[in-house]
Amino acid sequence: MWTFFKDHWRDGVEILLLATCIYQVYRAFRATRGAQILVGLGTILIVLTLVSTVFKFEVLQWIITRAVPFLAFALIVIFQPELRTGLARLGSNRLFSLYGRRRLDFLERFADAVLNLSKKRIGALFAIQRDVSLKEQLDTGVVIDAYFSPELAMAVFFPKAPLHDGGMIIANDRVAGAACVFPVTEREMKDRSTGLRHRAAIGLTERTDAIAVVVSEETGGISICENGSLQRNLTEKQFREKIADIFFSGKPSHETEPGAQLDRKDPLSPSGDRDMVSH
Repeated sequence: MWTFFKDHWRDGVEILLLATCIYQVYRAFRATRGAQILVGLGTILIVLTLVSTVFKFEVLQWIITRAVPFLAFALIVIFQPELRTGLARLGSNRLFSLYGRRRLDFLERFADAVLNLSKKRIGALFAIQRDVSLKEQLDTGVVIDAYFSPELAMAVFFPKAPLHDGGMIIANDRVAGAACVFPVTEREMKDRSTGLRHRAAIGLTERTDAIAVVVSEETGGISICENGSLQRNLTEKQFREKIADIFFSGKPSHETEPGAQLDRKDPLSPSGDRDMVSH
């Protein structure tokens, strides 16, 4: 047994490294639009190869052998957007980059702002930048570079305000810009009530590692979108716990629970409790 291990331990390490790389690539590409197409093409290619081998179809084998190199090049060209998205996610994985912790006071202010907008039923769309830069989206809006506060969020998204259309980008716990245009998802939505803000949140998080938060103008419902997955109609407790969990995952056990510290009841003073738009 010792001799076998001494002779083949490199093979085991090689298999482990290869499996880890394949798994990380799978995680990076699984949420992209072209992933299902690639799986379908791969399945067809495998089936044709097996059939041609079993029944000795020489012409089919010759075609497959000659076509594979050209097919690989064609896939790189055709699925360039999906490859860029997958590689961006792969590069932002925790295995390849170090995440800075979001300051608790910012999360308190952000949760207060979102809940106050929800209470007033003022539609809003936020994008919190993580490792993948949102400069491309920031260039479509108005650069602000300001300290984030619930009052600023209210002023930006107040109906008929100059910057209320589009999304607000938050980077390094500061407002980087507003009125930004986010890419809308091309996926077919099963729920026909999914509005443009929600589709933009899905589209942005499909292409980047950003966290998108949406406040519905019609219902005041709060939604969080991460990696193209949308969670809708969160309660105050669910929202505070979810946003804290996203930015404080992996915290040491001696730290205070972020969700508990974020559990503030009134986001603004009582004087701001009056409805600002009609229901």
